[in-house]
Amino acid sequence: MNGTIIEVRFFAALRERVGEEVLRVSPPAAVTTVAALCDWLTTEYPAVGIALEATPRRMVAINEELATPDSPVAGGDTVALFPPVTGG
Repeated sequence: MNGTIIEVRFFAALRERVGEEVLRVSPPAAVTTVAALCDWLTTEYPAVGIALEATPRRMVAINEELATPDSPVAGGDTVALFPPVTGG
């Protein structure tokens, strides 16, 4: 995946903790799943690591489709991370 861009969007409390709404990143080729992307982000961006640790339960979408930590990611994808949503 090296040389390709993934757009990572943060919402709600995650956005506040990261301090950014969007990161455009180029992870190494070994990053092929959402979980691997989050692990890589944690090591490369300390604020993201702190935010993800503070929000261990979170939802993810890839290109506006709900996904799981095992879902594949590729260059050109938009990955959205957000806390669980509750209704009322």
